[in-house]
This record gives sequence, structure tokens and C-alpha cells, in this order.
Amino acid sequence: MNPSESRARVTLADVARRAEVSLKTASRALNAEPYVTEHTRQRVLEAAAELGYERNAAATLLASGQRSDTVGLITGDLSNPFYTVLAVGIEGALRESGMRLSVASSAESPEQEWSLASAFASAQARAIIVASSLRDHTPYAALISRGIPVVFVDRPAVGIEADSVVFGDVDGGRAAAEHLLARGHRRIAFLGDYDWLPTSRGRLEGITERLRTDSEAAGGAGDGGASSLVVRMGVHGPDDAAACTAELLALDEPPTAIVAGNNRITLGVAAQSRRLDPGRRPALLGFDDFEWSDVVGISVVAGDAAHMGEVAARRALARMGDREERPTQTTLPMRLIERGSGERLAADPA
Repeated sequence: MNPSESRARVTLADVARRAEVSLKTASRALNAEPYVTEHTRQRVLEAAAELGYERNAAATLLASGQRSDTVGLITGDLSNPFYTVLAVGIEGALRESGMRLSVASSAESPEQEWSLASAFASAQARAIIVASSLRDHTPYAALISRGIPVVFVDRPAVGIEADSVVFGDVDGGRAAAEHLLARGHRRIAFLGDYDWLPTSRGRLEGITERLRTDSEAAGGAGDGGASSLVVRMGVHGPDDAAACTAELLALDEPPTAIVAGNNRITLGVAAQSRRLDPGRRPALLGFDDFEWSDVVGISVVAGDAAHMGEVAARRALARMGDREERPTQTTLPMRLIERGSGERLAADPA
């Protein structure tokens, strides 16, 4: 028999029999509870060591009705560096309170997300912070009713009263459109991620609203100065973005500027644009920042992901202490950072 297999089957009852104590006494000794003599405690610990007994921490907590010191974070697509920065912000705020962060990715699957949320709840997580892929968040009401705070990040709670921390995506879209219009661009393309994502919808809404105002001011669609917007949704990742950019730039009247809906899309647009002569490259304005954007000169509209994580963590910690307070939605600002790619003029893109 494999020794590891033998150790895996050792139970608390086995330890109690070896130490010649009751099951309850063995449990108290292993959990350092009072009312156990030092002699008995030592005998139980020696028996556990001899048998190779390993406690299941989650089961112990569950049986005692205690919570762990862990907060669970469920991200979307873990390949997106946005979530790494978000996690750093959360972890820093939790560390101050002696809490630990456990991170898992749903890969934008609602089924996987709910499986992870249920697992965190079963493991007695103190709170769950989630960038949710669910369209309706009412299932989380069951977890909240069990005393587990749930904080939604980047994507607001839908169908349920719960704390949310999001960016001002609509305002960010308006700022992006305003920036490009001021540089003479009237044929603009927007490449968005999945069309169900609140971030994609909000950013597109802001751009559309601002361009509509510009067209109305120019006298309607019949005026040559009116702006036009080409939209491509469902662009998930750099490869999709590169292919979509190639298709747009092959049009008879290609866009003079492209707005990329997130940082992964920005990478694909930038890679495809670099295949063109500098004079034919469109202006590029991305959403969300990334580590190398300053080095390669990519202009972005971005919020502070680390700060978002800090705010979400502090909201979760506050909710642990006061579950009666009414849930809130915190909207954090976005700002436009000029680095060159978004400042190319329509008349002279080089």
C-alpha cells in the first residue's frame, strides 16, 4: 500500500483511539481549545503525528461555525493584466487587516463563476469580490443572506442590492470622442469586447452620445462635416482585434481613428497598425492602461485599477462589520492620458 494513501484515510476518530481519548477531547486538543490538560493535549498531538493525521482547515472552520481569514476574488479573463493590478490593490488593503486573498478566474463563464463563488462560500470565505460574468446577480442573494459580503467590481450589481465599485465608463467614452473630434477625426471606429459587458456598453454609449451631438451641430447626416461611427463588438483578445483592424482599414473609406474597448484589444489594434506605413496609420486611443503603454506611446482612457481594488477591499471589510448598512455603488473617475497615438491629426496621421 502506498504510504500516502494510508495517511489520506486517517481520521480524527483514528487519532482519538490511538491517544485513548474521546472524539470530542481529540478535537479540542488539536484545535487548542481550553479544558484539555497539557498531558492529554501532548498525547493527542503525538498520536496525530504518528498516524500522519492532517486537519482539513475548511472542514474544521465549518464545523465550528467560524469564518476563515480569506477573501475570495473571482476575475474575468485572467490573461487581462487589469485583473493583476486589481488584485494587487485588494491584497494591499486586506493585508492591513490581517486578511489573505485567494484569486480564481471564471474565464467569463457564468457557470464557472457560480461554481467558484459556491466553493468560496463552502470554504467559509469572509467575503467575495467578483468581476461578474452573470447577467443577473440574484443568485448571490443566497450568499449574502448567509452573512458573506459580496462586492462587485468593474461591473455593477444587477437585480440585487449589493456593493459595487465601477469606473465612469460613459464619461470615459465621451472624453475619448471629444479628444478625437478636437483633432479633426470624423470617421471613427469602436472595437468592443463582448456586447453584454457593462464596460463595453458604457464606453460605446459615451462615444455614441458625443458623436451624435457633433453630427447634430454639423447639420445632420447630409453635412460633410458630420461624424460617423463604425462599431465592432465581440472583439475578444489581440488576435480578434488585429483581424478586425485589418478589415476596417481595407474599407473604401477607412476610419481615421480607432478606439479600442480595453487593453487587450488595444494590443491587437496597435500590432496591426504597425504593419502600415506611418502615414497611413489611424489614430489609436485605448481603454485601460497596461505596463508598456507609456514605452510604446499608446494614448489611453483609464481608471486606477489598483485604487479600485483598494476601495472594493475596504468596502468588503466595512461590510463584515456592518451588514445592515445600505449597499452603495462607488463610481471612480477615468482620465485621458496623452502619449502620442491618440493625438495624430486626421489630416496628417503621421
